[in-house]
Amino acid sequence: MPILFHEKSQEFHLYNKDISYIIKILRNGQAGHVYYGKRLADREDFGYLVEYARRDMAPYPFEGESKFSLEHLRQEYPAFGSGDTRYPAFEMEREDGSRVVDFKYKSHRIFGGKKALEGLPATYVESEDEADTLELVLEDELIHTELILSYTIYKDLPVITRNTRFVCEHPEGIALLNCMSGCLDLPDKEYEMTELAGSWIRERHVCSRELAYGIQGVYSMRGCSSHQFNPFLMLKRKNADESRGEAIGFSLVYSGDFLAQVEVDNYDVTRVVLGIHPNEFRWELKAGESFQTPEMVMVYSDQGINGMSQTFHKLYRTRLARGKWRDKERPILINNWEATYFDFNEEKILELAGKAKELGIELFVLDDGWFGKRNLDNCSLGDWYPNLEKLPEGITGLAKKVESLGLKFGLWFEPEMTNKDSDLFRAHPDWLLADLRRNYCHSRNQYVLDFSRPEVVDYIYEQMRKILREAPVSYIKWDMNRAFSEVFSNGRGRSDQGKVRHKYILGVYGLYERLIREFPDILFESCASGGARFDPGMLYYAPQAWTSDNTDAVDRIKIQYGTSYVYPVSSMGSHVSASPNHQVRRSTSLDTRANVAYFGTFGYELDITKLPEEELEAMKKQIAFMKEKRGTIQKGVFYRLKSPFENNSSAWMAVSEDGKEALMAYFRIMEPANGKFERIYLKGLDPAAKYHVQETFGAEMDYGVFGGDELMYAGMSVSDSSSGLAGVAWEQQGDNFSRLFCIRKV
Repeated sequence: MPILFHEKSQEFHLYNKDISYIIKILRNGQAGHVYYGKRLADREDFGYLVEYARRDMAPYPFEGESKFSLEHLRQEYPAFGSGDTRYPAFEMEREDGSRVVDFKYKSHRIFGGKKALEGLPATYVESEDEADTLELVLEDELIHTELILSYTIYKDLPVITRNTRFVCEHPEGIALLNCMSGCLDLPDKEYEMTELAGSWIRERHVCSRELAYGIQGVYSMRGCSSHQFNPFLMLKRKNADESRGEAIGFSLVYSGDFLAQVEVDNYDVTRVVLGIHPNEFRWELKAGESFQTPEMVMVYSDQGINGMSQTFHKLYRTRLARGKWRDKERPILINNWEATYFDFNEEKILELAGKAKELGIELFVLDDGWFGKRNLDNCSLGDWYPNLEKLPEGITGLAKKVESLGLKFGLWFEPEMTNKDSDLFRAHPDWLLADLRRNYCHSRNQYVLDFSRPEVVDYIYEQMRKILREAPVSYIKWDMNRAFSEVFSNGRGRSDQGKVRHKYILGVYGLYERLIREFPDILFESCASGGARFDPGMLYYAPQAWTSDNTDAVDRIKIQYGTSYVYPVSSMGSHVSASPNHQVRRSTSLDTRANVAYFGTFGYELDITKLPEEELEAMKKQIAFMKEKRGTIQKGVFYRLKSPFENNSSAWMAVSEDGKEALMAYFRIMEPANGKFERIYLKGLDPAAKYHVQETFGAEMDYGVFGGDELMYAGMSVSDSSSGLAGVAWEQQGDNFSRLFCIRKV
């Protein structure tokens, strides 16, 4: 069992073949942090790693002793005000206003496997021998409250997951004001912090900075994980790169307001906390009640950033995503949104579907505009019944006609929103998440429904359920197109308002869970105005997400590259769209648009009834190619080879699970004048094996056989006529140029 308790030293050692994590019960009964990193051989006592100091102005809890101070000790789940004046992991208040607490070790439990979190998404195991769990119980006897710190270590992955549970037995009750999912104190600050930042249509760009004294972090107070920041942080050593050096990834399995914060104190100790954002959060617990935090996932890598990412990919693809579609190759789809927007009828939809079938597409998705009287974005959200003027036989009739063509049928919903011009709003204006006595903001002409109220969730569930019971729907795109503004739950009292933001997310999760259980064969894709809720919490319910509303291939290189820091390729919704692109008006070749979109779930979003025959023939080849290679792409090991954030060109590759095949994509934004020679150094191949290299699409060139060692260490030339290389040219060479290489083991 990879969790040991040394009773004499009061130490817990969590370990597997890659990592160690060591906790010590300190003299004052609190849980101290000793070590996290590369695997250490076990010993009875690691206490030498806990260092004590006598420093001016520090508070000392033991009378007459001036060395033991929480100000200078690394801790597992620190409180504020009992000697530690750094930012805490939690804060609670008693009825008399006191926020002073003293949680001491009470007991522990070690067991095989991993518990589910009630009402919350989390990673899981399929057998008890996959992982082991430590539950560390701390108690404040004065306020009759327990704090249960849970740690799970996976046997075959450098992963530790953490969560915290508060259990109140105090007759007066307590109020939680802040409750992070976990905390990690590191002994130095020699790290760079990397986050995934952006905005609408430029999500998850890679941003890095050196750690400095004080606070640095990312957050969302928008009601969703947001376009602006992702619930993820990475700390990497300054000499680490994609394939070498230490990197630690922190990821929160949650879809609402979050805080991911790094504090560096003036003795260079680095404290990381991750959890629900405390702004507007107040959770009152009565005697007998408990509160469960979301799960924090920590990944350690001594093989660079790619090593960290590949661990996240495997964990999230196989032990976070669930259900029928977890391990299945994803269907190639066409979505009508950029082809028709709101302007469609049944005839137009069936024309698109018929042409899609001719091309080899497998799934037709009907997007916004099919319900109520929806012809613009200012009405009918919440009225989930078909618009019979557009679709005379409703969704049921249309879906059956699409299926008769040999395609599966998918449907768009936006369950969490309403418009003022809707039957729902006219009947239930108090269901808005807003203070109706004041002015409140709209966004995209819509308003947020109060999903913290069970009756609201029930109402939407019954409407969706009716459609799904009557029509053969195989796929749902679940959208969410605005953030929160004025958060107030009408009809609720003061003590409930601090719970609303978290209860809203629990309501979303609950609706997903009910629909998944009743319709287990449906493939769900999450969406939030593109990528505003691309987070691990959503992947538990929907194994893929719309990566961004920006379908431009050039911008998608950066978006998908950054997304791959945490999320598997199989989770990234990626489509070939029109050129010029509808978001940024950039023109790119059909080859480049496909070469980017292959590295995701792959589909189309353009009017295929208006394309020239040569483009349709090219699309048939693309679809056939993706059907052949999607197993390698969606289940393979993904490597980032060259960053688009640092270079004019970039590259990535996927290696099949059996190692017999790889696909490498190369992208160049601006064609250089009289440029340099260029090589890409491949990864993940067998250095002793031989590989046949062939370029597909555009060039269709056979380059022969090379050693895996040559391709990885000497590199593969991607030089062309722009660097003066004689006899090498492509028809579509120029700006926004790409190449795709198939590499097969001989």
